[in-house]
Amino acid sequence: MNLQSFQENLQEKGINPSNNQLQQFETYYHTLVEWNEKMNLTAITEKEEVYAKHFFDSVTAAFYFDFTQELHVCDVGAGAGFPSIPLKILFPHLQVTIVDSLRKRITFLNHLASELELEGVSFYHDRAELFGKNEKFRHKFDVVMARAVARTSVLSELCLPLIRTNGMFIAMKGAHMEEELADGKEAIELLGGKIKKIEHFQLPENNGERNILFIDKKRKTPKNFPRKPGVPNKNPL
Repeated sequence: MNLQSFQENLQEKGINPSNNQLQQFETYYHTLVEWNEKMNLTAITEKEEVYAKHFFDSVTAAFYFDFTQELHVCDVGAGAGFPSIPLKILFPHLQVTIVDSLRKRITFLNHLASELELEGVSFYHDRAELFGKNEKFRHKFDVVMARAVARTSVLSELCLPLIRTNGMFIAMKGAHMEEELADGKEAIELLGGKIKKIEHFQLPENNGERNILFIDKKRKTPKNFPRKPGVPNKNPL
């Protein structure tokens, strides 16, 4: 997917990036590749693949959810900034908070935000389990997102505690969502969530199958979740 194809595919979905926004994606790509030479940010570095499998993939959530609203979005385990930074570029009014457990990735994201001249972004070096216990952030976000970070049952424990009642959890996944969901339904309900819908689709130009899970936050998460760092992964609900 080249820049023109990226633009055209977005326009087909009703998103019309400005020249400045397209230039921000170009800067994002070059910054990502430059920093990837000194730290492991992504295995995908070929330009057309980055545009398809990182940039466009990140934005697909906006085809099924209204990001034109005033929203405070938290991205858990964003790595090199996916999906929240591409969404922030296209919807600059969003307030974005990113939490990641690796300090070097937070260093990259701070540099990237400066290069892209982004405002309304905050980055935190922390374990998601501890971040979700912090009263400053717990039950505070309108939307929490995670992209291919862990199994749905684990993600739910890390993300649902951060979402305000009537907010939304958006989990962006690859193939085989049905199996994961079967294992994660009880955890989602225990943590105060209710499955709203699943969107299944193919990325353009044969770039793979994707699923996006939308979970409504119906009530506050019980105080004992998330559990201590490492426990959700080792012993999923």
